[in-house]
Amino acid sequence: MVAMPIASPEVYAEMFDAAKKGSFAYPAINISSSQTINAALAGFAEAGSDGIIQISTGGAEYGSGPTIKNMVTGAVALAEYATEVAKNYPVNIALHTDHCPKDKLDGFVRPLLKISAERVANGQAPLFQSHMWDGSAVPLEENLQIAEELLAEAARAKIILEIEVGVVGGEEDGVANEINEKLYTTVADGLATVEALGTGDKGRYITALTFGNVHGVYKPGSVKLRPEVLKEIQDAVGEKVGKDKPFDLVFHGGSGSTAEEISAAVDYGVIKMNIDTDTQYAFTRPVAGHMFTKYDGVLKVDDEVGNKKDYDPRAWGKLAEGGMAQRVVEACQQLRSAGTSLKG
Repeated sequence: MVAMPIASPEVYAEMFDAAKKGSFAYPAINISSSQTINAALAGFAEAGSDGIIQISTGGAEYGSGPTIKNMVTGAVALAEYATEVAKNYPVNIALHTDHCPKDKLDGFVRPLLKISAERVANGQAPLFQSHMWDGSAVPLEENLQIAEELLAEAARAKIILEIEVGVVGGEEDGVANEINEKLYTTVADGLATVEALGTGDKGRYITALTFGNVHGVYKPGSVKLRPEVLKEIQDAVGEKVGKDKPFDLVFHGGSGSTAEEISAAVDYGVIKMNIDTDTQYAFTRPVAGHMFTKYDGVLKVDDEVGNKKDYDPRAWGKLAEGGMAQRVVEACQQLRSAGTSLKG
């Protein structure tokens, strides 16, 4: 096994180019601890896929310690841990921060951009390879104005910016949106985006266009995904700027999506798909099984002493990591990234 570092800015760009050219997408797996990082890395390695691990504002708070709740501290700590342990896996891994609304920019993305800018100025790699600005809750004009400012900062730090144009329904990290017609980005929204941010000339960015996406768990039929919305926008904007599939797209709220919906979205230019709800369950389910079947070992029932081998956190922790890793493998297979690692 050859030691590999976290993807450099150049390799990260190459990953996205390869995905666009090869019609596949990278799973972006939310992590919140060393265990979930290990699980994601193991899954990507088993699938032979490069990949993305990402930290939400809530995940970053948790990573700093539940009594501390410092988003920057948690994000830096988890990123540094991932940077070290990723060296032992034969795939490229990029570090990303997930949804950051306007009221958290000054306490999350902007300080992290500053850290990376200082690192780059000193000849080092940026700490993160991409950051997300979630402007879905503000008017489009304001969303793109802030995106333009952040894109300039990100470009200086050799970082890719992710933006969201449209609204993802459901709830994630305390941000909730209704399920209605706002879940579908329009062609006009796409045209406004390229007018403000360009097509890479002002810095590279990736775009979450919404086509009925909803965060969290939902029953089949309650949400209507329309991947063809992506094609309509790509075609219209592509004709305007003279470029085929001008947007590098991100698929949010994909838990519970059908294989057909995922495949169609990738065909229309999705190169990154966020996965959190499904991997959370895949991590927790084996732990529940362990606790139920070995209850008299993990609990000191009737004044007995229990079984240290059963309640050792490593015993059930390995099961949790294994369950989550297998879900990551499944995601790589669904998104066609399995076996495509640039490391061969």
